[in-house]
Amino acid sequence: MIKRKNVLIIKFSRLENQPRIYRQIHFLKDFYNVVTAGFNEPRNRNSRHINIKIPITKSGLPDKFFWNLPLINTFLKSLTDLGKQTFDLVIAHDPFTLPLSFMLAKKSGAKVLLDAHEYTPRQYEDQWIHRYFFMKIWDLLCRQYLPKTDAIITVCKGIAEEYNKNYGVHCEVITNASYYSDLKPQTSNENRIKIIYHGAVHPSRRTEDMISLIDHLDDRFHLDLMLVKDSSRYFRKLSELAESHPRVTIRDPAPMPNIPETINAYDIGLFLLSPETFSYRMALPNKLFEFIQGRLAIAIWPSPEMAKIVNEYDCGIVSEDFTIESMAKQLNSLSTKDIKKFKMNSHKAAGYLCAENNKDILLNMVEKLLR
Repeated sequence: MIKRKNVLIIKFSRLENQPRIYRQIHFLKDFYNVVTAGFNEPRNRNSRHINIKIPITKSGLPDKFFWNLPLINTFLKSLTDLGKQTFDLVIAHDPFTLPLSFMLAKKSGAKVLLDAHEYTPRQYEDQWIHRYFFMKIWDLLCRQYLPKTDAIITVCKGIAEEYNKNYGVHCEVITNASYYSDLKPQTSNENRIKIIYHGAVHPSRRTEDMISLIDHLDDRFHLDLMLVKDSSRYFRKLSELAESHPRVTIRDPAPMPNIPETINAYDIGLFLLSPETFSYRMALPNKLFEFIQGRLAIAIWPSPEMAKIVNEYDCGIVSEDFTIESMAKQLNSLSTKDIKKFKMNSHKAAGYLCAENNKDILLNMVEKLLR
């Protein structure tokens, strides 16, 4: 009997809301022994887990740097609890985990696969502390470690090209596509067009723009915001805005695997992402694929990576520019016939734009690395 090889997946965040890690575990669990390391367990329990305790500090971006030393200490202590286990592959999520990943790889003789997600060096460039402090740190990390990494994946072609341009490395693209959902488009009510947005809240995402959009739409349109609740001042602001608008409702979030099924009752999946950072301009997020698996029509600003898919599969509308007015003009012109067409095209695209088609890409990469 061939002994299974060991794969360690590391990310310094809460793993329960990490769709890419959720899918990677599913992709790998039938062929490898998978161990995860993060702030809590992932939703799927098909892997052994190392729980890293979050140091007690104030929340916010600076802490991501200051947590570095205690995170490594607590992680290494957790590793000793596993005895003499070594790893054949370390999958590092975000460049921030690369120093630790390479230290572990050297100890075990393991390969290192980086899942870069977005373009980290410019991910928060709209924030002054990132521009003047963290941007330099992440750039140094990328220059030091990316050329040594055995393989790199990222979420879209535009980000892969940027890594290649600035660091001379090749990145394979594994999109954020969600698993295929066996659903059908629902019939729209011409007098009540239901729009859904779902996701986390952050001031940089300007979620309030989607609430403001409703003021520019005719009375057919109603917006539900399925948001991950928190205690921030920004979330309270969104709640107050929604309460003041009769056609806007904030709803509780659905469990990640159930999102397509939950949003299937809606008509339009809306995502207006301000292009204030390079990563936001190049975004190709989970929610776009979840809209498609939910068999919805899609409405987006002209973010290039998202627009490529919406235009290629003709499954929604892309506004002329990044303004509320241009999106309102497009939406107000839609008939239920138009929406039905877009929903049917999402239905046709769902079999192509699903996680199952990314599985072979990852498995082939891992097999090649461990051969």
